[in-house]
Amino acid sequence: MTRIVMWSGPRNLSTAMMRSFGARADTAVVDEPFYAAYLATTGIAHPMREAVIAAGETDWGRVAASCAAPQGDPPIRYEKHMTVHMVDGAPLDWMDGAKIAFLIRHPAAVAASYAAKREAPTSDDIGSLRQAELYDWVADRYGPAPVVDAADIRRDPATVLSRLCRALGIPFDPAMLSWEAGPQETDGVWASHWYGAVNRSTGFAPPPVDETRTPEGLEALVEAALPAYSRLRALALTPDG
Repeated sequence: MTRIVMWSGPRNLSTAMMRSFGARADTAVVDEPFYAAYLATTGIAHPMREAVIAAGETDWGRVAASCAAPQGDPPIRYEKHMTVHMVDGAPLDWMDGAKIAFLIRHPAAVAASYAAKREAPTSDDIGSLRQAELYDWVADRYGPAPVVDAADIRRDPATVLSRLCRALGIPFDPAMLSWEAGPQETDGVWASHWYGAVNRSTGFAPPPVDETRTPEGLEALVEAALPAYSRLRALALTPDG
């Protein structure tokens, strides 16, 4: 079995990517398995906090063991993970044996999208700094991992997803370019708060022209995240090669 661990920050096109992989007949998807453990461990206030904890597994070790456990059919498992869920000191060796990739997005676009769903986003919410730290850990332990940018995927999904699949050692499937509108059985309980736009979608929409414009009041947050984003952006698989 091929296990894919995809690291994303929030509002990074991560659910659309999960929809894309979920459209493959040979792939099962897992939606943010560490979310309940993260909330229970940190005590942080998130939308639908109690519902997420009640619906999920809060024991960190059990979640890690579940991710690492061998699975049967289908032959590919795609795990959508949020970088912010990996708190300092969290064990990461549950990724052993997996194909690992990183989905990035310009911090200005993340900040604008996140602020529309939850007030006063923080650096952890934007996710770029933790994403760069995790990339370094993965590169040191397993070697360089493929990186894709949400804007590139939206600009040319067929090319970028083909390159990503090649890097992950799986065949590209054109089914990844579209999906059924509406919620999916594999969505986390938090989908009713966060997944409105993706539930209305049936594929990757072109990127907005002003995606990198920094929202008013979030300039310092975006500026702090830009160096980490730019470093990973330089490694991204682009439509141009």
